[in-house]
Amino acid sequence: MTQTDEELIEQSKAGNYVAFEQLIYRYDQNVLNIAARFTRSSEDAKDIYQETFIRVFKGLPAFQQKSEFSTWLFRIATNVCLNHIERKKKELTVSYDNENYGDAGNVHASGEDEADSQLFGNEISTRIDSALLKLSPQQKLVFTLRHYQDYKLKDIAAIMNCAEGTIKKYLFEATQKMRTSLHDIYE
Repeated sequence: MTQTDEELIEQSKAGNYVAFEQLIYRYDQNVLNIAARFTRSSEDAKDIYQETFIRVFKGLPAFQQKSEFSTWLFRIATNVCLNHIERKKKELTVSYDNENYGDAGNVHASGEDEADSQLFGNEISTRIDSALLKLSPQQKLVFTLRHYQDYKLKDIAAIMNCAEGTIKKYLFEATQKMRTSLHDIYE
């Protein structure tokens, strides 16, 4: 008999690591998919996945089940994704600032481009990836959750902890930017 999330959460809070593993197993592919779509790097996605479940493990005792476990989990994954992007921006800034002191300026930028080319390998995917990179982190996350993960707007609003109107605005802006970037493909 399959246990509910609530049962697994209570058992996990009581120290049952097998229950926590079962809880992770239920959602691990979703978290990995969100991270992979958001970062376009399998290595970064694995880091986000790991950090997300570490935060879930540490935060589970305080989880009061006022929302669905999946909503809480995806909110954590979303925050980890956004923090990851901010760290990457800072790394790139530092790398470019130190360009004259070695090859540090090229490490991150070329590594992501090579990973994208290997993962998607064709021109259209590369163009879509490039267009996604032009979006703000919030727009990118909303676009990814809506179009790649098929989440409803109200669920995305709960995950990102903001109003549904804000999600609609992010999605509209993201869609407009994607259309502009990809206009020659679909014309």
